[in-house]
Amino acid sequence: MSEGMGLRERKKIQTRRRLLAEAARLFGERGFDQVSVAEIAEAADVSKMTVFNYFDSKEDLVLAPMAEHIGDVAQVVRDRARGESAVAGMRRQFLAAIERRDPAVGMSDSPVALGLLQLIQQTPALLTRTYAFFARTDELLIDVLVEEGEEPAVARIVAAQLIGTRNTLIAENHRRLLAGDSADAIASDAVLLAERAFGLLEKGLGDFATRP
Repeated sequence: MSEGMGLRERKKIQTRRRLLAEAARLFGERGFDQVSVAEIAEAADVSKMTVFNYFDSKEDLVLAPMAEHIGDVAQVVRDRARGESAVAGMRRQFLAAIERRDPAVGMSDSPVALGLLQLIQQTPALLTRTYAFFARTDELLIDVLVEEGEEPAVARIVAAQLIGTRNTLIAENHRRLLAGDSADAIASDAVLLAERAFGLLEKGLGDFATRP
């Protein structure tokens, strides 16, 4: 990642990583609300002002990695191959992410990832920001569909189904991980569930749950 970068750029990356690591450690030990930005700065051996040069708020010290993936779904749909549907493109990307144990789809069982996941679920301010990320992800996908000529109302309906399915799959992966299963242990089930979920989207619900 840092190949070809100058010394200054590499130092910036190292400082950012150190701040994220120290924040994760302190939050994990004491909780989000009990740790100040000043304490994080001290632990990382930088000034408080330096922290805000890298992150706009204390919440960003937890959620910055997640924020980097807000545009993922829109990009997948925008870059899909000719002849490939939006559903097929998302399914392909999601399955590949499971295969490489990508934390963006809830497939990382590292102590840091699990600790941050628990922290987010236990902290209302972080949950609120997370929901805002979901809404922005939805907006970006809608923009892509409208750019391609879809009616805005239909684009919103389709985006809601695609994003809702993806988020539910990620939530199930998180649930399994927090219950104590490893990423490797849940991978095959995650693939099967994703295949079924995107399959339902692709074919339509049709006769699903028809009452006998």
